[in-house]
Amino acid sequence: MPSQVTFFPAPICPCVYLAKLVEQAERYVEMVSIMEKLVEGSTAAGTELRVEKRNLLSVAYKNIIGSLRTAWRIVSSIEQKEEGRRNEEQVALIKQYRYKVETELSAICAGNLELLFHRFLLESPRSST
Repeated sequence: MPSQVTFFPAPICPCVYLAKLVEQAERYVEMVSIMEKLVEGSTAAGTELRVEKRNLLSVAYKNIIGSLRTAWRIVSSIEQKEEGRRNEEQVALIKQYRYKVETELSAICAGNLELLFHRFLLESPRSST
C-alpha cells in the first residue's frame, strides 16, 4: 500500500530523496506514486520538472513495465509449451493469468501516457507561450 507523501517547498522537499530510496528498495509502484505527486505539485505550482525528476519518473515506469513485459513473455512461452502438450486445463489457467498481466500492463501504460499527455503537454508551463 503506497504511503502518503507530504509536499514541502522545493528547498526542503524530501520527495526526490524518498523516490531514490524506494528505487534502491526496488519498490517501483511506490516510486511511481511519489513521482506522480511530484509532477502534480510541479504542475500546480506552474514549474517544470527538472531533469533529475523526469529521469526518476522514467525509471519508475520503465521498471514496472519491464517487469510486466518479462512476466508476459514467460507466461506466453509456458502457454505455447502447454498448448503443444495439449494440456487444455493448464492452458486455460495460463490464458487467464496472461490476461491479468496484459491488463496490468495496459493500465500502467495508459496511466503513463495520461500523465505525459495531460501534465507535460497540455498543462506544461511552456504550452501557454
